[in-house]
Parts: sequence; structure tokens; C-alpha cells
Amino acid sequence: MKTYLVGGAVRDRLLGFPVTEQDWVVVGATEQAMLERGFKPVGKYFPVFLHPETQEEYALARTERKTGHGYTGFSVNAAADVSLEDDLRRRDLTINAMALDEQGLLHDPYGGQEDLRLRVLRHVSPAFGEDPVRILRVARFAARYAHLGFTVAAETRELMHDMTAAGEADYLVAERVWAELVKALSERTPAAFFHELRACGALRSVFPELDALFGVPQPEQYHPEIDTGVHVLMVLEQAARLSGKPEVRLAALLHDLGKAVTPSRYWPSHHGHEVKGLPILEAFCERLRAPKAFKVLAAHVMEYHTHCHRARELRPATLVDFLQAIGAFKPHAKLEDFILACEADARGRLGFTERDYPQADFLRGAARAAEVDASEVTRDLPPGPQVGAAIREMRIAAVADYKRHWPGERAA
Repeated sequence: MKTYLVGGAVRDRLLGFPVTEQDWVVVGATEQAMLERGFKPVGKYFPVFLHPETQEEYALARTERKTGHGYTGFSVNAAADVSLEDDLRRRDLTINAMALDEQGLLHDPYGGQEDLRLRVLRHVSPAFGEDPVRILRVARFAARYAHLGFTVAAETRELMHDMTAAGEADYLVAERVWAELVKALSERTPAAFFHELRACGALRSVFPELDALFGVPQPEQYHPEIDTGVHVLMVLEQAARLSGKPEVRLAALLHDLGKAVTPSRYWPSHHGHEVKGLPILEAFCERLRAPKAFKVLAAHVMEYHTHCHRARELRPATLVDFLQAIGAFKPHAKLEDFILACEADARGRLGFTERDYPQADFLRGAARAAEVDASEVTRDLPPGPQVGAAIREMRIAAVADYKRHWPGERAA
């Protein structure tokens, strides 16, 4: 019975990255032997155990044979005679198919260390093509390591394209797509995730709402990049600069989905795209079972991003109603997340990446000004709509005063 540190922990050690979790593979053992040593079984589809003290995952070395579609369509052999090389061969990328033994010796039968040096994401074996989740994983690793110069090997991208053409991506389940999406959005260069999916044709299968934006023109005056698909990935790049939150990054990415349904006879104009995109966003979130926090922020950014861009031009009443609509007056308001996503939209255009966005500070100030103490005015009013109306009028007056005295307004 031998134990090896495998996968991401080995890869990141060699890259000099911090190791946040460790996975182990056990060679020469049986399930019964693991149970006798106090390990707790947790694997649903193959034998994985938690260490009784460290709670780290230990998996029996295994091989897999394709029996159906998707990531569950496998039969697993985890017998005691499965070798370390057998186990590493079934892994996705060479940089993930390395192991360290208990003496610290590196086992690298498939050239992972050399591919780290070359900055290449390369599949280990043709078995890669048996699991469609690996398409997403490669794209996610591209998002993680793009800033280091990593690229996907031509033969790996060709295999990903063949898998997509064969319909394998159609068998990806919502939970796995969402999990990989959130991880990708949390990486340093999330736009690379979508670039890779588009390069192999999988964007059309996995995220058709985004794929539909490519080739849709916008007014060159405001969007020198013209193509809406190009624009939303530029917006995602800016969102990654402004916020580490995947919620903000997703809202920025999805804000223009409504432009995909503009009839071509109206191009490059997209009147009403803010509202037309809401049903598309609803279907997207429903399909992927997105948590409410993601869905609500994305809907607010989609419907009101142009309000944010024009905040200084809005009448005080419109400004107050807009802040009310996005929940700016609630105890746990997400106004800052909303503003950052809108700022990413403003900057995610060719030649605009370093432009100032004074609307951000203006809107923050307007929200603060609208935080009025209405106790004196509402004390004698009966509960009901009169209270809300009175508070609204106070907020409008406060915002009007703020707007008159805002330095930007005086300069104008």
C-alpha cells in the first residue's frame, strides 16, 4: 500500500503557487483496507475516503471504461493491482498527471513537468475525449494560467472540437456547468474561459445566449469594437480588474443578452435591449440553477445599466425610483456590486479601458443623500402607502439638493 500526492497540489507546487488543498491516491489497497484504517467513505461514483485526522481526500487508484454519455457514463476498476501510471493515465491534462511519493520523489510518466515549462495545456491520452466536463476544465485552466502565457495545445483543442461536434457537450449537466462557470469567473483571466469554449465550438452548446451575441453589431460611435460578443468579453475583463466577486463578473458578462434578439433590420441600434434580455437571463439562470444572489444582481445590471451611465442626467425622482428598484435602500444593499458591473460595461470598449467613470461616485453620493430620517414626517401617518409616498418625496428633495451641489454639476 503506497500513498501519493497527486493533481493540483503537485502542479501548483512546481509552479510556485500556494497549495490550498491536497488530494491523495492510494495504490495497492482495497476499500476494506481503507475502512480498517479508519478512513470514511465519501465517493459516490468511485472509492474516495476522508482521512480520519486531516479530512483530506484519499482515492483508490483506478481505471475507467466508457459505458455511456456524460461524466457518469463510466465503469470503474479500483482493484489493488491498478498501478500509479494506470491511474495518472485517466487524468485530463499532463500537468495534472504528476505525483509525489512519500519520499518527495516526482513521478511524471506523461511529461507534465515539461509542459509546465512550455506553458502548454495538453491532454494525457485519448481517454480525455470520454468526459465532456474536461472541455470546461481545460477552458478553466486557460482562465487560471493565461497570465503566465499558457495556451491550449493544438491537438487538445482539436479533440475538444471533435467532442463538441459529436454532441458530447450536450450531455453536460447543469450542476457541473455551474460549478465550472463559477470557478472560471473566480480566476485571474475569466474571459479566457469563454474564448476557449468558442474556439472549440462548445460555447454554442453550453452558453448559447452568449454565443448568439457574436456577429451582432453595435453603433461604432459608442462601441469601436462593434461586435457585441467581443464587447461582453471586454466587459468581463474590466470586471475582473474591478472586483473579485463572481457575482459581479457574471452580471457584467450577461448585461447585453437582449441585443441578440434585436431584429437585424434595426442594427446597429438595440432599443429596449435592457428589458428584452430579462427573459433570456431568467432562462439562463433557471437552466443552470444559479443562486438567487447571482440572478438578482445580473437582472438589476441588465435592466438598469444605462440608468447608471446616465445617472447625472436623470431627474431626482427618476434617480430615487431607480435606486429603489435596485434595492439600494435595503439593509444589505448590493449597490457597490451594481456600480462596479456598470463601470466594467463603460470601460469594456475599444479605447475606453482607462476612461474615468464619475457616475460611480455620483451614484454612491446620491444613495447616501437619499438615506433620510423620515420619522418626523411619517410619525402621524397611518401605516400604508402614504408612508412610502412621504419617504419618497423626502428622498427626491434630498437627491435634488445633492445634485445641485455636486461638484460635477457646478463645473458643467
